[in-house]
Amino acid sequence: MHFRHFLAIDWSGAVGARQKGIALALCGLDGAPRLLQPPSHRHWSRDEVLDLLRHRLPDDTLVGLDLGISLPFADARAFFQGLPDSPPDARALWALVDETCRHDEHLAATAFVNDPRFAPYFRRHGGREGAAFHLPGAAHKRGRMRVTEAAQARMGCKPYSNFNLVGAAQVGKSSLTGMRLLHRLDGALPVWPVDPLPAQGSVVVEIYTTLAAIAGGRSAGRAKMTDFAAVNAALAALGSPAVEAHGPTDDHSADALVTAAWLRIAARRPELWQPPELTPELARTEGWTFGAA
Repeated sequence: MHFRHFLAIDWSGAVGARQKGIALALCGLDGAPRLLQPPSHRHWSRDEVLDLLRHRLPDDTLVGLDLGISLPFADARAFFQGLPDSPPDARALWALVDETCRHDEHLAATAFVNDPRFAPYFRRHGGREGAAFHLPGAAHKRGRMRVTEAAQARMGCKPYSNFNLVGAAQVGKSSLTGMRLLHRLDGALPVWPVDPLPAQGSVVVEIYTTLAAIAGGRSAGRAKMTDFAAVNAALAALGSPAVEAHGPTDDHSADALVTAAWLRIAARRPELWQPPELTPELARTEGWTFGAA
């Protein structure tokens, strides 16, 4: 392992310039993780996170982004089954999302889900479930899933489709806004496994903070932590020193702190970089969640 820093980013797809749901935590090869503060405001903006990743990231950092870096592809051999010119891979998908949303401020993705070409594939508020949200004969009601999300489910998690934009468990908005960020990285950082794991330097991976919480002794149903006592108990289970804080905290900060410490130990596990189901085609289309097996 060549990484010397570990950055966990709890992301948000909400509309607006700044997001209470964005939290960043960083740790080194030892010591407790610490929360990073935005440069000019109480809350982070998505553009500020992009600037940090492009220009202010410590050397040799493993960056975990809590979002889906792609959409389901393997189940229908396409992101948007039946749509002419559906993107052939994840990078083309990122470019399409960013171009479609070029007039949306703050890396929002409203224009994409409202576009008549793509709206039929999403479940949206107000009972608006597109005709293509499910594949014909789908066995469950949570929508299309990536192969990595099936792996998450086997680990006790309850993933939802990235085409779902409704409810507290939805990840679609975060994923689409995250795809705009990934496109605008413009090659400044490799994104595993869409890009090969580099022998040196920094890299971005998709994370699911529930996996870190499970490794820290929590159950999937109790993954969210809202006080520093719970955070420090999880950090101790991960072999990390405690943070010097007490009392309540928001679950976004808690997720980031615990996941940064988890990345530090998970990065040393070769099998997490070589999941058996991750084929080259799956890597370039759907991607993978680091830690899912």
